[in-house]
Amino acid sequence: MNRKFSSLFFAFLFVFTSAMAFAQHESEGVKTAEAVEKLEDGKKFNATKMIMEHIGDSNEWHLWTTKDENGEEHHTSIPLPIIIKDNTGWHTFLSKDIAHGHEHDGYTLHDGQLVSTKGVEKATLFAMIAGKQKADQVFFDLSITKNAASMLISVVFMLVIFLGMARNYKKSQLPKGVGKFMEPVIVFIRDEVAIPNIGSVKYKRYMPYLLTAFFFIWINNLFGLVPFFPFGANLTGNIAITAVLAIITLLITIFSANKDYWKHIFMPPVPILLYPIMVPIEIIGIFTKPFALMMRLFANVTAGHIMILAIISLIFIFKSPFLGFASVPLALFVSVLELLVAALQAYIFTVLSALFIGIAVADHDHDHAHNDDDSVGHDTVVI
Repeated sequence: MNRKFSSLFFAFLFVFTSAMAFAQHESEGVKTAEAVEKLEDGKKFNATKMIMEHIGDSNEWHLWTTKDENGEEHHTSIPLPIIIKDNTGWHTFLSKDIAHGHEHDGYTLHDGQLVSTKGVEKATLFAMIAGKQKADQVFFDLSITKNAASMLISVVFMLVIFLGMARNYKKSQLPKGVGKFMEPVIVFIRDEVAIPNIGSVKYKRYMPYLLTAFFFIWINNLFGLVPFFPFGANLTGNIAITAVLAIITLLITIFSANKDYWKHIFMPPVPILLYPIMVPIEIIGIFTKPFALMMRLFANVTAGHIMILAIISLIFIFKSPFLGFASVPLALFVSVLELLVAALQAYIFTVLSALFIGIAVADHDHDHAHNDDDSVGHDTVVI
């Protein structure tokens, strides 16, 4: 019975994911076709602009576009809150008040970006630190964008799932409902990621973060593949999101590091004459690790969306319907491949985070003692 259930489950999962990938592929094709319809006669199709608009963030959640009898376009979107702080105070309104060239409280949307008509610029952290921007010459944008709304939706989704699992476990140790699917994944992260990289003694305190990072990335990767509201946002393809995740890993690594870790950084096991070279390299290495985490997740997720749109755009660039016989199946294949990338990137980020933390908390003297005991039959965990 269990084998039959497992076979049916994986068959359903394959059909569902394939259908989702096909739906995403169809949605990308519709969006590309809409972009082509907007072009004026004699104007070339701008694939770059269309792709960047699709993978970028926005202040509204666009649903669809329709045309009336006169050929005028009507955009159906869900407006999102605009929250601005400038030298005159706080400004709060909905994005529909400044959409399509409208102005409200001295602000409007230009090419999808929030801009001021008062002559002030959006505040940037580095410019203010450098003294190039003063507080009375900038505005702070705290708006709820499409990516921010998508993140809140995913957080609520995760809370519902895992709080429900927690209630079920209080009643019985046997998993129920979605817990039957989630428990093997959680056990896998514990046994194959946390324990081998951090150690069988210290891994427990880092499990909450590792599980949160894995499911947050995985769920948002999957949400980004569903082409209809309230999904479809390119959240994990936003470098700000991946940067925050990488910074959290960096902070956990730094504040968990023991004296052996810092000794290796500032007193590496090399001749003293090499210290002027090796110590700066080791210090730089502290920051290059989270930078690699940030860029890997951002680049891989964004690349999938760009590839699909670029492949479909070939039909309109060359203006040949026959190219669809090659580009459509290829785009569908990439869409299905993205389902694997969604889980793979979440796994890689979690593994590398556990590895960096494990290096920081490793007790080398303790490891040598364990290696000596291993000769008499004791189990050891390789860190």
